[in-house]
Amino acid sequence: MAEQDVPKDWFEFMQKMWNPTSFPMPGMITPTVNVEEIEKKIAELKAVESWLTMSTGFVQMTIKTLQMQVSALESLRAAGEAAARTVNPDSSKSG
Repeated sequence: MAEQDVPKDWFEFMQKMWNPTSFPMPGMITPTVNVEEIEKKIAELKAVESWLTMSTGFVQMTIKTLQMQVSALESLRAAGEAAARTVNPDSSKSG
């Protein structure tokens, strides 16, 4: 009785495990046994990986640039405050 549910073909078995409802599911890749197709997919995914790596590097560089900009602005503000204190000393100390 349980034997009737077991598919005879390995590929059919994998399809049933992958998608037991047999409805097309968006985003799900149908397994293939074609080596050329698999190699093509690998090349496509490596291209995507390279693009993502490059984009990650760009984002990291942008973050570091913005952090440097914040540091520079804080240094300028602190220098401006120090210069203002030397030009206009506190009037409460002199009197």
